[in-house]
Parts: sequence; C-alpha cells; structure tokens
Amino acid sequence: MGEMITLTAEDGHTLAGYRAAPKGKPRGGLVVVQEIFGVNSHIKRVTDGFAADGYVALAPAIFDRVEPGFAIGYTPEDIERGRAVRGKIPLENTVMDVRAAVKRLASDGLRVGVVGYCFGGTIAWLAATRIAGVACAVGYYGGGIADTATEQPRCPVLLHFGETDQSIPKEHHQRILAAHPTLPMHVYPAAGHGFNCDERASYHEPSARLARSRTLEFLGRHLG
Repeated sequence: MGEMITLTAEDGHTLAGYRAAPKGKPRGGLVVVQEIFGVNSHIKRVTDGFAADGYVALAPAIFDRVEPGFAIGYTPEDIERGRAVRGKIPLENTVMDVRAAVKRLASDGLRVGVVGYCFGGTIAWLAATRIAGVACAVGYYGGGIADTATEQPRCPVLLHFGETDQSIPKEHHQRILAAHPTLPMHVYPAAGHGFNCDERASYHEPSARLARSRTLEFLGRHLG
C-alpha cells in the first residue's frame, strides 16, 4: 500500500519515510513514530492500517541519522542493537525529523496527529509539547514521558501503558498524572511492554485491540 519518500529536516538532514494513503478522501494526516527497531515490517503494517482507516500515514525513518534503512527484528541481540543506535541520536534531532514529517503532511492541507510506540511513544509526547501544528498525539508505553512530564502539551494527548511493563513502573504513571491530572491515560492490566506489536512475545491481543479502538476514537475527534 505504501511508498518510500524523502523528508528534509530543518538542519538539512535528509531521511526516508514510509507513506501510505487511503483510497478515498483523507480524514487527516498521521505521523507514525517507530520503536527502536526502525521502520520495519511491523511499523509498515501499522502505517498501512491507519491508511486503511482513512488517514495519510507517514513513518519517518528517525534512525537514518546513524544507519539509513535501519530495520531489525525483536531478538535480544536486536534489542541491544536498537538501543545502541537510539543512544547515538539526541532527542532534539529526532524531534526535528518528526517535525519534518508533520510539515510534509500539513503541506497537503491536512490536520496532523502523531502516534508512537515504545521510544516513539516518548517522541509522540514530545511532538505534543514541542512541535507547533500537531493537532493531537497518542503515546504507547513511552518510557521517557515521565522524565519530561513537566513539559506542557499544545494539543490533546492520549497515553497507553501496560500494567505489567517491567521497564515502566507505576511510579511513571503517577508522575505524569501528578503533572497533568486530567490527561487521559489507560493502563491495561494484562499487558506488558510492547503489547501492541504482534511480532513480539509480549503481544497481548485484547489490550492491543482495545487500545486501537480508543486511539481511533481519539483521532476521529481531533483529526476527523
């Protein structure tokens, strides 16, 4: 369904992006921010799925700054490799790359939202606080959100977490809600980290299905 395009960030860096468009008139635009595993087959399927729901969806290859074309699986070795690449890129640079994707979709006259998973969940939060023109943001199990919870979002935000996520303890949820008491946050009792990814052992279909329905309802309210 999708195609690879080229984006240019404000510092002149060029990066790839996987873009998928709906068959009919778009309801809006949606930037899909990857996990630490790159724009791999799973992220492309997620992007295609949002396109099927009526959105022009665009997944920027935010690891192109270190390794163009980065796309790996979910073995322990892959996790270490992904973490290593992630550690080489300042958050500000990733925000710039996502801003380039937001601007590309906005240039088509679309209201633009951002959804992200794992590391991308943190970036979706930062898109809400740091990128002008974002209409809404959805973060799935973003481990860095609590550390930047004092930042103020410029748009509505929806967050999803797994209650059994060993890498994001409940204290993180509490820090976020202490800073933003009215922010909608869903914690899924039977879900762990990565519960939305059907290529990971931690995939939990009932939680993934419920989170997706809530995400689509949220996008429908704020994007169309």
